[in-house]
Amino acid sequence: MKGKIGWLILFAVWIAAGPAWAQQRENLVQFSGMVLDGSEEELFPVPYTNILVKGKGRGTYSDLRGFFSIVVEKGDTVIFSAIGYKTVEYVIPSDLQENRYSLVQLMTRDAVNLPETVVFPWPSRDHFRLEFLAMDVTPELQSNAARNLADAPMARLQQQLPRDGVENSMYYLRQQARDYYHIGQLPPMNIFNPVAWKQFFDSWKNGDFKKKDK
Repeated sequence: MKGKIGWLILFAVWIAAGPAWAQQRENLVQFSGMVLDGSEEELFPVPYTNILVKGKGRGTYSDLRGFFSIVVEKGDTVIFSAIGYKTVEYVIPSDLQENRYSLVQLMTRDAVNLPETVVFPWPSRDHFRLEFLAMDVTPELQSNAARNLADAPMARLQQQLPRDGVENSMYYLRQQARDYYHIGQLPPMNIFNPVAWKQFFDSWKNGDFKKKDK
């Protein structure tokens, strides 16, 4: 008897939840489109734009071509954000009749890169030319310049100095492109790489693998 009552309760809950689930399913929308830079006359995609559903903690990002696709609900607020662009919010219409909705979102640049400024200790280039030609280059100055521009100090400075923003971004993009190149499959092994074999034979001929006396 208790078992039958339990099954009846579950059946009643399922019947009551059916309309709510159907209504929620009808409220879902496949939201897709392109994210483009609208700051200039020629439009071009904005890759890796963060696309977040406001207040729901889920989202996606655009690919290299600026394309994105995500499931949202009618009336949701979608936030588009990217480095160097102003954040944009878009509200999905609540009166949609279909379960698909497309959008071309234009982004406006936020950061302004100022032209490079070079500060000279002379008022003009003519003053600099006169001072440069009149400079007395002593042997001590020549030796200091040669010592500072030697290969060993330059290599040491190159290793010690941190990367700037451009170098860090290029390194990150190259690493990300290398990971995406082999996505969904195993990366190739160097045993089949002819360049790696050539490097191995060159090192072998040069004696790099010989034991060195301590």
